[in-house]
Amino acid sequence: MTTLNSPAANNATLMARRRAAIPRGVGQSHEVFITKGENAEVWDVEGRRYIDFAGGIAVLNTGHRHPEIIAAVKDQLDRYTHTCFQVLAYEPYVELAERINALAPGKFDKKTFFLSSGAEAVENAIKIARAYTKRSGVIAFTSGYHGRTMMTLGLTGKVVPYKVGFGPFPGEIFHAQFPNALHGVSVGDALASVETIFKNDIEASRVAAIIVEPVQGEGGFNVAPFDFLQRLRALCDQHGILLIADEIQTGAGRTGTWFAIEQSGVAPDLITMAKSMAGGFPISAVVGRAEVMDAPAPGGLGGTYAGSPLGCAAALAVLQIFEKEQLLERSQSLGRRITSRLQALANKHPVIADVRGLGAMVALELSKNGDVHQPDAELTKRLCAEATKQGLILLSCGTYGNVVRILVPLTASDAIVDEGLDMLEAALATALQA
Repeated sequence: MTTLNSPAANNATLMARRRAAIPRGVGQSHEVFITKGENAEVWDVEGRRYIDFAGGIAVLNTGHRHPEIIAAVKDQLDRYTHTCFQVLAYEPYVELAERINALAPGKFDKKTFFLSSGAEAVENAIKIARAYTKRSGVIAFTSGYHGRTMMTLGLTGKVVPYKVGFGPFPGEIFHAQFPNALHGVSVGDALASVETIFKNDIEASRVAAIIVEPVQGEGGFNVAPFDFLQRLRALCDQHGILLIADEIQTGAGRTGTWFAIEQSGVAPDLITMAKSMAGGFPISAVVGRAEVMDAPAPGGLGGTYAGSPLGCAAALAVLQIFEKEQLLERSQSLGRRITSRLQALANKHPVIADVRGLGAMVALELSKNGDVHQPDAELTKRLCAEATKQGLILLSCGTYGNVVRILVPLTASDAIVDEGLDMLEAALATALQA
């Protein structure tokens, strides 16, 4: 049988095997199979090199195979790999919780517990909010993305491709408008839509939580204005509603602070995180007010693989790397570098309707003739496909599939980033001629 290590293996034969063995619902943005990753570069089974601007969908802020993470995991492998924390506990879990508690915003006592995936973190944040408030309702936002489980799909404000054919979804979930100045939705409009929910759908006294991404990920890298987050905090306080910041994609330093919401001055009651917090190893977390986190009864939280020893070891190494390599500062400078280059590109090509982001979480939006009312998903597809041919891995996102996002590892050199941006520019030029 052909294997990845066999000389007979190539992208085409592996794709054929994939299609025969794996359901079509498991999408794949690039028909590429990799054999090696190193910082911001990967190599496929045919020996071709690519610059990685996807980062495993915001998972590799510290790059592929950071040596300190690999060393920490290898050390943990020599000690123990699994006990289930709820059966036999281990210190790295406790140490990591202490570190996250100290990093989270808010001048109040905090507690943290760990899970395996971002969707689990969001599910459990909702459970905790309902347990604490004794309320059932939840408000999320249009274009938001919160995961692939039934509860998190219910929270997600984008139908295609996530929700198609999977309903009905859990009840008592309502969607308000997310502010988007480019598309005519002001902060006032967004807040008014929350009030409309209170009038038309569910009284405020039955709402347990409002969940918001400080920067929408799959929704198109839409940045929540700071005054919106501040006014949302005040609205929650007015009605006894918990504010949940979903930082699955924004957390772990991607935006220039450990949590994106720090930049607004807002302290949420609960924060969810995952993705880059362990440099590619599966772990997620919910951190929040101690009294809120203590609401569920013993046994109400956890999971068999939740907070695995390997994930905890990797996450502790990530925290050390951020301090040692000053990656928060690097995120800010990298964001400025990427944004400046993309803005210059936008000045040359009217199809780029917007360049936006926070820190090193940067995107460009493509529209026909620069008209925001005519999103150009086809051009976006051509651009990403051409980029792959050039040797650059890009991802699209957005409600209309017309946003190209950049999530290059923060550890990437300026030379690698510039090379990738050169490829992006060349790919756009080719895509425009098609």
